[in-house]
Amino acid sequence: MNESLKTMLQLPYLKTINSLIRRDEELYNDIHTLKPGENKIATAHLESSSFKILLSATAFQTDGEKFKLIAFQNVDEALDETEAKAWQKLLGVMTHEIMNSIAPISSLADTLRNRLKESLGNLNNNSGSVDDLELGIDTIKRRSEGLLKFAETYRNLNKITAPNVKKIYVRDLFESLNQLMQPTLDQKNIDLQIVLKETGLELEADTSLIEQVLINLVVNAIEAVKDKDDARIILSAYIDAKNKVIIKVGDNGSGMPPEMIDKIFIPFFSTKKTGSGIGLSLCKQIMMLHKGNIQVYSEEGKGTSMLLHF
Repeated sequence: MNESLKTMLQLPYLKTINSLIRRDEELYNDIHTLKPGENKIATAHLESSSFKILLSATAFQTDGEKFKLIAFQNVDEALDETEAKAWQKLLGVMTHEIMNSIAPISSLADTLRNRLKESLGNLNNNSGSVDDLELGIDTIKRRSEGLLKFAETYRNLNKITAPNVKKIYVRDLFESLNQLMQPTLDQKNIDLQIVLKETGLELEADTSLIEQVLINLVVNAIEAVKDKDDARIILSAYIDAKNKVIIKVGDNGSGMPPEMIDKIFIPFFSTKKTGSGIGLSLCKQIMMLHKGNIQVYSEEGKGTSMLLHF
């Protein structure tokens, strides 16, 4: 086991691969069941997040003894991009088909309702049949409009094109967000803390798109802390070890279980009863358009942090 693997797994003191069973049993099993000549996409679980790695096994022999060599490659970002493109294509087909099918139904329901009203004077409604018919037409109209709205919402995922990138100050982003969200935060008694040690911190981004990402993340954080007495959201930014700008939105909410973390960026998935499942999918797509990515760190009972990597 080399140092690069230890760094990738964030386990600097790991001495042998057998020790991995205590830290990540699922990954350990994937490694040991992989046969020479096989490749497999596995999940590496860190303390509060996870990422995808490609395992490639090769057999070799030295001094008459047989060994199995396994190469590890972080493919998380590559898979994210491929997955996002696949979702975009699927959503494009779905929304096109839904809108093409539902629009005529909605129009026909309108026509039937209007003709029914014109003919009411000539119909005997003693049995209530006219009322039933009118109710049925209204139901068709209402549900078809709902489906059209649903399709239009998801079509927004495909509307974003090349971002209008320019240099912007992170402090301006934070100030704008604070002004926008403060009334809601005050109303819900939530404390928003802004941590920005380097006031001159800049990044190259589309202001309106990144503002939309931050709004979505703060709204999600508000939902996560709404039932806490000491509700707190921390908005921060800094330069990481690779000299990249990181914007972090953290909360002290209830956190998420590991199985949910793998799903939150999937379109249609939402933990909210009235959620559309589009918010985080949109955030991820916007970050990919900026040649960046978005990561989530969450621990049940301790809260969640969303990191934007530029």
